[in-house]
Amino acid sequence: MSTQRLRVTTGRLEPMYSRRPALLVATLASCMALVLAACGGGSDAPAVSAKKAAEPGRAPATATTPAGRTFDVGALPQGIVYDARSTLLAVAVRDPFRLLLLDPTTLAVRKSVPMPGKIRHLQLARPGGPVLVPSESANQIIEVSLPSGDTRATDVEKQPHDAAGAANGDLVVGNEFSGSISVVRDGTVIRTFDDLLQPGGVVTDGNVAAVIDVKDYTVTTYDVDAMRRTGRVAAGKGPTHGVLTRDGRLAVTDTRGGEVLLYDLDPLRQVAALPLAGRPYGITSDPATDTVWVTLITKNELVGIDVSGETPKVIATYATVRQADTVAVDPGSKTLWVTGTKDGTVQRITR
Repeated sequence: MSTQRLRVTTGRLEPMYSRRPALLVATLASCMALVLAACGGGSDAPAVSAKKAAEPGRAPATATTPAGRTFDVGALPQGIVYDARSTLLAVAVRDPFRLLLLDPTTLAVRKSVPMPGKIRHLQLARPGGPVLVPSESANQIIEVSLPSGDTRATDVEKQPHDAAGAANGDLVVGNEFSGSISVVRDGTVIRTFDDLLQPGGVVTDGNVAAVIDVKDYTVTTYDVDAMRRTGRVAAGKGPTHGVLTRDGRLAVTDTRGGEVLLYDLDPLRQVAALPLAGRPYGITSDPATDTVWVTLITKNELVGIDVSGETPKVIATYATVRQADTVAVDPGSKTLWVTGTKDGTVQRITR
């Protein structure tokens, strides 16, 4: 199946065979300082923005003993996800780049899978795997089967940062530095949408994909079956990642704005916000308990947020390891894992 790049326009999709070179020549003087691709006419992509993507921030040294137990796992762990079917905890580390498949209790290594480049975020395509591994410096999305560790790599665009699996089996990959998302089917890119500035977190609900644009400060939704964009709304002052809650809502960390934002997906609209000091960044969802867990980077804390009602509220707080960039949960079990990116550790918390 051939790959087709698509321009998103109002009410339809068009093959993109050019960027209107005559228009680009005519406007070159005013676009010299801008990203060239964003200067083309004819699409409803976000306008070129002077906004900057929010980063997690630097955590101070820990002032409180982290809750639970901590384990050394390797250099710069960042990206963690738990699969209940295979009872494996997947963690990405560096020096060298690897995906570690760990025992969730002892954190002993069951399998070490070599990776071609840097990884920051992990998701499961579905319960039982594969683990979706966006290798940013290799420009690939790598599917790692569980428990075997077998891999399949697909070339995508520049700096794939996050990826999620749709109900129809497709993968949705956010390419951070090409302003695009790739739709991957059976190891082949079948569609590319390039109507974003800098996609960060990617979340799926059935065949709807929600993508957080970290430079445009928006959430955009796409119907993966129909291959069309369905909505776009504002998302605070510097959003980064999101997760799906049990009731089908989207929870988004507004890292720079210091909030967790809640959205309905159909129609796409913001319905609630919860202020959280400390640069909220890492996020995971426990649908079994209607709880979203968020790391507060500059406070070295993890908070649990009850999202069962109309007004979200903090119900638990734990001291974490330093630089808790990512977090995973075993739904319903009261067990959480947090990466200590600064110190090369993973923290296991049992509530």
